[in-house]
Amino acid sequence: MKKIGFLSFGHWSPSVYSQTRSASDALLQSIELAVAAEELGADGAYFRVHHFARQLASPFPLLAAVGARTSRIEIGTAVIDMRYETPLYMAEDAGAADLIAGGRLQLGISRGSPEQVIDGWRYFGAQPQEGESDADMARRHAERFLEVLRGEGFAQPNPRPMFENPPGLLRVEPHSEGLRDRIWWGAATNATAVWAARLGMNLQSSTLKFDESGEPLHVQQAAQIRAYRAAWEEAGHTREPRVSISRSIFPLVDDRDRTYFGSSGQDHDSIGLIEADTRAVFGRTYAAEPDVLIDQLAEDEAIREADTLLLTIPNQLGVDYNAHVIESILTHVAPGLGWR
Repeated sequence: MKKIGFLSFGHWSPSVYSQTRSASDALLQSIELAVAAEELGADGAYFRVHHFARQLASPFPLLAAVGARTSRIEIGTAVIDMRYETPLYMAEDAGAADLIAGGRLQLGISRGSPEQVIDGWRYFGAQPQEGESDADMARRHAERFLEVLRGEGFAQPNPRPMFENPPGLLRVEPHSEGLRDRIWWGAATNATAVWAARLGMNLQSSTLKFDESGEPLHVQQAAQIRAYRAAWEEAGHTREPRVSISRSIFPLVDDRDRTYFGSSGQDHDSIGLIEADTRAVFGRTYAAEPDVLIDQLAEDEAIREADTLLLTIPNQLGVDYNAHVIESILTHVAPGLGWR
C-alpha cells in the first residue's frame, strides 16, 4: 500500500495554449484540483515553491485555503526553499495553516534549487553568516524552524503586557501539536538525507538527484533511502519515518493522453548540470498503456522503497485533465502494483 498524491509547480503563462494564464488561475485551480483529488480518493496535494517566477510562491495562503475546502487529503509542499524563510514567521504561518486543516500539513523544505535571479534570497533580507554558504544558511534556518515547532517557550515576557500572559517564557503562536513530526527534507544527496534523518525529518526525493554513482536515478534514490533509514535507526527516533518519491507518470487510456504524451521521447534518465559544477541525473517520464506502466514501475527500486508517491502534473493542461490523470493511475495502475 502506498499513499499517492500529486505535486504541482503551479506554472502559469498567458500563452493561448495554457489553461492557467494568470497567478489567480494557478492558485484557484490548485485548490480545485486538491478538492477533485480528494474526491477521487488520492492521499495528498503537494505544491512546489519558486520565487521570482510565474509559479506558486508563498505557500501558506494556498495551504490554508486547501485545508478549508477539504477534510481528509494531506496538504504539503515539495519543497519550500529555506534560504528565503524567516523561521519564526514561518512557524506562525505553518501553525495557522495546520490548525485550519485539522493537522493535515506535510511540509517539505530544503536548501533550494537554482532560482530565477542571482542570490534571490538576498532580496528577501537573508544573509549568510561569515564563512557560511547559502546551503549552510538554509540548513540553519531549518534547524531553527524545527526548534520553534517543538512549542517550548523561549521569549522573555513583558512585565506589563497588553494582554495577560501564561506563566513562564512565551512561544510562537499559534502552535499546532504534532506538526514537528510532519516536516520533510528534500534531499538531493545521500549526505543531506542522513542529516535529515538525524534531525528527525521525513525524506522527500525528487525527480532529480545529484549524480553520486553514475547509476540510474531510481537505483541511486533507493540507496539514498536505505542510508536515510539506517541513520534514522541509529539516531534512536521512536516513530516510523516517511519517505516520498516524485515521478512523472501518464497512463495512455484515451486520445488526449496519446496526443499529449504518446510520443514523449523521455523513456530514459538524462544527465545535466543543476548548478555550474554539479552533475545531476534527471528521471525519465513514464508514459504508456496501463499494463506496460505496471511492468515498468515494478522495476523502479526507489518507488518500492518509498511509502508515498507524488505524481508531478502538467498543471497548465487544466484541472479536468489532471484529475483524469490522477484517476487513471488510481484506477488502472495502482491496483496492479498492490498500491491500492
